[in-house]
Amino acid sequence: MQQYKIVFSGPMGAGKSQAIASLSDISVLTTEVTNTDQEAHQKMLTTVGIDYGEITLDSHTKIGLYGTPGQQRFSFIWPIIAQGALSVVILIDHTAANPLDDLQHYIQAFEGKINHLVIGVTHVDEMLERPVAIYREWLEKNELNYPLFTVDARHREDVLLLVEVIIASFEARMNVKDGELLS
Repeated sequence: MQQYKIVFSGPMGAGKSQAIASLSDISVLTTEVTNTDQEAHQKMLTTVGIDYGEITLDSHTKIGLYGTPGQQRFSFIWPIIAQGALSVVILIDHTAANPLDDLQHYIQAFEGKINHLVIGVTHVDEMLERPVAIYREWLEKNELNYPLFTVDARHREDVLLLVEVIIASFEARMNVKDGELLS
């Protein structure tokens, strides 16, 4: 069985823990504690270590799902968690005061340290007046080409789409078909 690792990162409240819980076939191991940084986000609990879940896609593919803490004070651990990962999924909270600043910050945190990034924009339904096109426009302006999706972290199908894009991209990069390396 092939075992892979995918990391979910992004600011506090973007939906990392929820995304992992939506996908995981096992009970998610979490490190959530009471949020004492209400200025940064009004949520009740926040991750201070690593969240972990697993999903088995088929008889030969299992993926470990790792979630990073979103607070800047834990940024030192982000690249450590990402080591050996197939990809990092950056989740951005559409309702944040400066979501493009968050996007830039997280791309810079992982760019050059990991070969593949995917971006998911969450909470879009909570701020319909802000166009989602701002993310694609920002990526184009900065000459960046990453897969970008709007997702609801509570919906398994939305989060699974991100994982499927990662696997398809990996297989294309590695010339893999049906689990076997092509020569």
